[in-house]
Amino acid sequence: MIAFEDRRNAALEILRCEARLTRKAGSFLGQCVVDASPLTDKQVEWFGQLASRAGIEVEGLSHEA
Repeated sequence: MIAFEDRRNAALEILRCEARLTRKAGSFLGQCVVDASPLTDKQVEWFGQLASRAGIEVEGLSHEA
């Protein structure tokens, strides 16, 4: 499980990098920055994909519920 602060920091890094993001992806990452609610399995998977595309390693990324 990734701690909220780690997820928040990773989301901010993804938003700062030069990776092309869709509006939906940007909105999702923004939500990850401000909302400490656990991610669903699908959200964890998507977050991991976005991080991977941006070249960001996220330690502890797994289902959080």
